[in-house]
Amino acid sequence: MAKDAATPGRLKQIRMVAQIIKRSNPKGMPIVYASALGTLLVFVVLGVLFGWTWYVFGVFSALLVGMIVFSRLAQKAQYSLLHGQAGATYAILQGLRGTWYVEEKPVAVNRDQDLVFRVVGYPGVILVSEGPSSRVQRMLVAEKKRVQRVAIDVPVYDVQCGDAEGQIPLAKLSRHMMKLPRNLKKPAVSEVNNRMRALTPAVPMPKGPLPKGIRMPRGPKTR
Repeated sequence: MAKDAATPGRLKQIRMVAQIIKRSNPKGMPIVYASALGTLLVFVVLGVLFGWTWYVFGVFSALLVGMIVFSRLAQKAQYSLLHGQAGATYAILQGLRGTWYVEEKPVAVNRDQDLVFRVVGYPGVILVSEGPSSRVQRMLVAEKKRVQRVAIDVPVYDVQCGDAEGQIPLAKLSRHMMKLPRNLKKPAVSEVNNRMRALTPAVPMPKGPLPKGIRMPRGPKTR
């Protein structure tokens, strides 16, 4: 019963994501259908030439290709909706796979609503800013000094998320974080996070809601 009850919820979520894709790119869903249908037609031809078993492979392959294309377009649509919103960086950081501790509130905020978020993971402590480089650089330097007093021998990285030269675009932030060196083991990550939580200051939140809870869609696992 639980599995049957969850199925309508998943279908509703897929329909919602499909609507997001349509708003972002009117040609998006036709591309999904065309990719799945094109894959199926290829296997139909193979089935005619080499036997019916290719039809079975064709159905599964068409579904897989459609899911992959759907996931990629959904990610692009999500990035498009998040771009320019205060707290968009936090929404991306929430979707990181693996052992990552993302502080719920920004650890630094200025009058221009530029933000700095703190993340603890296998690389160490990562400070991720959101805003123009000319304004966030001073915030990052100040926060890095505070963190290093407690982190001691733990590596501390600073990452500027933005569209300017030298910054990491929002769409590439997750990939950039995953490419950072793995300097800590899992028990150490948890211990460092406990130390960092004691540093969290009471900072004023920027006007308007942060896009909290938005998670990037994940594509199907492949072997």
